[in-house]
Amino acid sequence: MVRFIKKSVSTRGLPPGSIIHIGEKKADTVKVTIIDFTSDEFDEKEVKKIEDCFQYKQKPSMTWINVDGLHDVDLIKKLGEAFEIHPLVLEDIANTDQRPKMEDYENHLFIVLKMLYVDSKTHEIYSEQVSLILGQNYVLSFQETVGDVFNAIRERIRTSKGRIRKMGADYLAYALIDAIVDNYFSILETIGERVENIEQIVVSDPKPDILQQIYNLKREMIYLRKSVWPLREVINGLLREDSKLIKKGTHIYLRDLYDHTIQVIDTIETFRDMISGMLDIYMSSVSNKMNEVMKVLTIFAAVFIPLTFIAGVYGMNFQNMPELSWQWGYFIVLLIMLIVGLSLVALFKKKKWL
Repeated sequence: MVRFIKKSVSTRGLPPGSIIHIGEKKADTVKVTIIDFTSDEFDEKEVKKIEDCFQYKQKPSMTWINVDGLHDVDLIKKLGEAFEIHPLVLEDIANTDQRPKMEDYENHLFIVLKMLYVDSKTHEIYSEQVSLILGQNYVLSFQETVGDVFNAIRERIRTSKGRIRKMGADYLAYALIDAIVDNYFSILETIGERVENIEQIVVSDPKPDILQQIYNLKREMIYLRKSVWPLREVINGLLREDSKLIKKGTHIYLRDLYDHTIQVIDTIETFRDMISGMLDIYMSSVSNKMNEVMKVLTIFAAVFIPLTFIAGVYGMNFQNMPELSWQWGYFIVLLIMLIVGLSLVALFKKKKWL
């Protein structure tokens, strides 16, 4: 539940645009890296002072400035003022409990996404908020901690593979979003393997501990759906928004990205239905096992009820019971009880109750 509702600092009474870090501090120090490139030149470096980034706003080349760590609100404020970023955008960057969204501020676009990871030991899904600011010739990205899914993009820029160094900042923003969406497929592949394994156990041997695994998986799917579902609106907004920052040549890539997003959402919904079905299968399997146990107990009771009746009749202490004086009475009663018991067992087998 902690991952669904984050503990936040109260902003009650503060004016709009107040920059306050809300969320967990995931980085000890803030790391700022710059990748500046054209179709022919490339420069990559890490800066110690945020003021070293300001010059790239006026450069004709394409610039990608990445900030790892959101707890230093002064740094975010200085960078926002230098690039003329709206104060409400800066406030949302520092608040890591944002829903994925896209907002147009004329001179820049603000995009919020959720980058997902799977813990290899606990199999739990964790998310990191990624904020993108798309300008005319720059992209600013803000992450909660060091480490992301953008290494392939960095390598493409370094080696000048593909069209990323020949296109504009809007294509770079598309590439970053596409990398996040592609990572969703890896997450879903891992979840799919877990769903198949649990489904086999539920059908073959539904033990009590598997129920907890099903509930954990169900919670993971709810968390995943919450992080991914709004992404469809984000991509659709980029396609419909008549912004000068997004060129028409990029729309075809955004449409392909939209298709991938729909595919991810459809897969999530399929897994949710399968998990709900597994709960029904588990309850049915447990009920069937209980019915089998009750069936065996009922058969035993049905066999021994007439035998108990016979034993009860001849256990009465009346003086005038003729059978008590018979020489072979005891063995005859045992034989009758044996015949009755075997006859009932044969009847149950004939009706396929055994």
